Amino acid sequence: MGDKFLTLSEVNLEGQFLGFVGDIPRKSKYLRLAITSGDLLIKIPKELRNPLSLSLQPGEQIRVYGFSKLDKHTGKIKLKAYQVSPIDVCPNHNIPPQSQARIMVCQKSGCLKRGGKGLLSELEKTLCDRGLLDKVTIEHTGCQKRCSSAPNCVLQLGKKKYKKAHPEAIASLLETHLNNLGLG
Repeated sequence: MGDKFLTLSEVNLEGQFLGFVGDIPRKSKYLRLAITSGDLLIKIPKELRNPLSLSLQPGEQIRVYGFSKLDKHTGKIKLKAYQVSPIDVCPNHNIPPQSQARIMVCQKSGCLKRGGKGLLSELEKTLCDRGLLDKVTIEHTGCQKRCSSAPNCVLQLGKKKYKKAHPEAIASLLETHLNNLGLG
């Protein structure tokens, strides 16, 4: 049994969010993105559907990171996102990060109900204010299996992981890590 799709390349797209495709936004598998050359349909993984349906508004400028895949049978190219973020969150966030720093924020319902959306916003604002947002990858994850301490967020710097850190502490740890690497 072979894979039906062949991964072609990673994509970084900017454009205007036009809406979700489907009757129920939280269950929609695709989002519509307007770029200069036309409209695109981009598949959204399950773990991003609910968070995006709560945070994106039609007309908003967004950046989509994902992969282009070729359907070997039909010859059509499909796009699948792994990260979607508003462009106006931080003006310094122009390129994907090149460091080994990443922050994984749980976006499952338990964490969202206990402040996960607010944690994500505060984290992005704090990192943006300190000029660090372009030096770290923020990933929306599924359940991290630590529901009793929700909302959950893990900072990974190289091989070290920090859990239960406040956004200001995360920013300080990130600054220290980058300074130690000579990237600060």
